[in-house]
Order: sequence, then C-alpha cells, then structure tokens
Amino acid sequence: MQAEELYGRQLCLTPAEAREMPATTVKLPSMQVTKTLIQCCRCGSDLNRQLAQLPAAQFYCYQCLTLGRVSTLTSLYHIPEPNKFKADTTLTWTGQLTAAQATCAAELQQHFSKREQHLLWAVTGAGKTEMLFPGIAWALAQGWRVALASPRVDVCLELYPRLQAAFAHLPIALLHGHNPAPYQYCQLTICTTHQLLRFRAAFDVLIIDEVDAFPFAANPRLAYAVKQARKPESALLYLTATPSQALLKQVRHRTLSISYLPLRFHQHLLPPIRVSLQPRWWAQFQQGHLPTKLRRWLQQYVTVHQRFLIFVPRITQLAVVQQVIATAFPTLKGLTVHAADAQRLEKVQAMRTQQVQYLVTTTILERGVTFPGIDVIVLGADDAVFSTAALVQIAGRAGRSAQRPTGLVRMVVSHYTRPLKAAQRQIKQVNRKGRRLRAKMSTLSATTEV
Repeated sequence: MQAEELYGRQLCLTPAEAREMPATTVKLPSMQVTKTLIQCCRCGSDLNRQLAQLPAAQFYCYQCLTLGRVSTLTSLYHIPEPNKFKADTTLTWTGQLTAAQATCAAELQQHFSKREQHLLWAVTGAGKTEMLFPGIAWALAQGWRVALASPRVDVCLELYPRLQAAFAHLPIALLHGHNPAPYQYCQLTICTTHQLLRFRAAFDVLIIDEVDAFPFAANPRLAYAVKQARKPESALLYLTATPSQALLKQVRHRTLSISYLPLRFHQHLLPPIRVSLQPRWWAQFQQGHLPTKLRRWLQQYVTVHQRFLIFVPRITQLAVVQQVIATAFPTLKGLTVHAADAQRLEKVQAMRTQQVQYLVTTTILERGVTFPGIDVIVLGADDAVFSTAALVQIAGRAGRSAQRPTGLVRMVVSHYTRPLKAAQRQIKQVNRKGRRLRAKMSTLSATTEV
C-alpha cells in the first residue's frame, strides 16, 4: 500500500492486512470498550452490548457495517494529511455569475479564508454549484484539500461532471458505494456523506450539499463523520434550499453565518404549486383508469413531447401508475425508479440523455438532480411522506432551464394538508423576496449605466 492512500484517511485492517503499512502510519483503536460503554471509533456510535457481541468476548460495530466491519479484532490505520499536491488548480469554468451570485460567492470565499462555518441558503435553481467555483479555486490555489459531500449518490453523479469541467486539469476523486474504481488521493473529492467516515482530519474546506436531506439529516453518525473528516482548523459550508429549524436556530444565535439568495440564476421566480383535488385518484389507478385531469395533462405531453416527472408516495404504486399510463398513452416512453432500484443510476441517466420522456419516482429524486425543461406532477401530495421541504424541493425540479424557466408544478390530493399549504406559502414568500431583489438589481444596473 502506498502512503498517499492513507493521507487523511483511516482504514480498518486486521493485523495480517496491516503488515506492510508505511513507516509513518499511525495505528489507532477501532473500538472503545469499558464495563459500561462500547463505542465505535470510526462512526462514533454507542453500541448495545448484546447486539455488538462476538464470540470470545469480542465486539463489532453494526451501525457502519456497510463500509466494512469494524471490531475489536481490527485497528484503524492513518497518516496525517500532508497536503502533498502538485496538480494544476486553474479554474476553467468560463461562465459568468450574476451580481447576486457573485456577492454570495465572495462571501463564501471570505469564510473559507477565515476557516469558519457558514450556510448558503439559496432557492432551488439559484446556481449553488457555480457559486462555489471561485471559493474552491481560491482554496485549491492555497494548497488546501477540499471535499464536496452529499447525502445522495444521484447528487454526486450530477456534481462530478460539472466540477470536472470547471477544473479540467485537476484529478477529482468520486467516492460512493456503487463506484468500483479504486481510491485515488486527490486535492478535490466528491463523495457521499457516508464516505466521510473513511477520513480523519483530511479537509481544509468541507462542503455539505443538501444538508437537510435524508440520510444526513438527524443522523448523528454522519454529523460525527463531518467532524472527524475536517481538520481542527478548517472551513465548513452547508448548502440547502430548505434549511432545517436547527440550522436557522444556529443562525439566529449567531453561531452560524449565512448567505441568502431568493432568486434563480436566470432571474425567474419559482413555479407556483397548482393543486388539483381528486379524492379517488389511487382507486382509479387500481381499476386501470387514469384520473380525468391527469389524462388531459398527459395528452398535452403527447402532443408537444414535453418531458416530466411523476412522484408517488409508495414504491408499490410505481409499477401500477406506469402501467396505466403506458396502456393509455403507448407513445409516452417512461420508466419507474426508486432508492433500492438496482438500475437506478442507469434510469436517471436515461432521463438525462432524453432516452425516455418521463420517470415515475419516489422522493429519491426530490432534490439534487436537474433535468432541464421538465414539468412535475405529484400524485398523493397529501401523503405524510411528503414533508414541506420535500414538496418545495420537488417543485424546484421544474423551471430550472433558462430556455424554459416557467415549468408547471401540479399536485394531486384528496385534501389539503399543513405541509402542502406551508410549501405553497414558502414558495410565495421566497418569490416575494426574489421580486424585491430583482427590482433592486434592476435599479442598480440602471444607475450604473447612467
């Protein structure tokens, strides 16, 4: 094993596997075991003694088992991060930020330089990724190590080509559970938040995208992973369009600074949520029939070849909905996709490359993926699975293209719910702020021209 494979990393190995470790390797315990406590040193979990029990008075961690087994029979091996980089860190992105985006980007770079914690709250489609480029470029030029982590594989796969294009001369590591490629020591890493459990004091700048999304939200192991993966003196940036109350509380208490952008990159507002009351929509699907309004919408999509997403509350509903649509409109080509779908990544890619016109999906595609120019339909938006944040994020899938910035968002319900009303209210509030910002920018532009 090469030393650079352990720079800022922690690998769990048995004594036999660790025989040829580099001389600079630090050996660390993988478990802390006392009479009253069993704790995993990789994920920080306090473990139930009975559940963690192995033969011969040994123990293992069942909480981070998907990353390989940590037990009292193994140790963690680590080499402190030396920031040993020689790659070309030139920013090759040739796009241009709007005035509002540039303001946020400058604030991010400032907080990176001060190694502070910061929140970027920007509406869906505001161009959060592009706003990161100047700050990341600055950090890389300092010789710092940078990571951009997301709770979801789909988001990582969306970010990777965009970062590759922005830093064309820089090798970038892409780490997630479905990637068979071997680990590569890089100055810039894109990974799922679970992969952070493999790092220790590695990153000078750590960016967490979609910080309010499952499985990161309310997962203490992933919060522990973020803390462990950062250097003691480092910058931490949270990105989201729908911040949690916990994050906003930190902002109110001034323990977390904030940049806020309520306007999309193309200067258009978020599409409003249009609600259609259809109490028996699911019963109709079970009988092999399309609800009348949905049939009308789909007929329009046949005529104009408009692409769209259909969200449903349950995995068990996917095939039924797709089959009824396929029977009624055989020329509409679509697929179903959900989190546990073995072909999930391929199906999302098929939608990206326009091989299919629509996907019937669960909340797995509520955020972090961009299909330009689509409309959105949510069946059963009154179901408890759709939180306010989820509905806002789903609505944000529409209107993301400058060529078609005003997509339609339609939600079918049996009755209105508090989360649905709150989502409508939140979008209206953001749009009011967006109008004010747009008017202010227009006034400043006119003044400058004069």
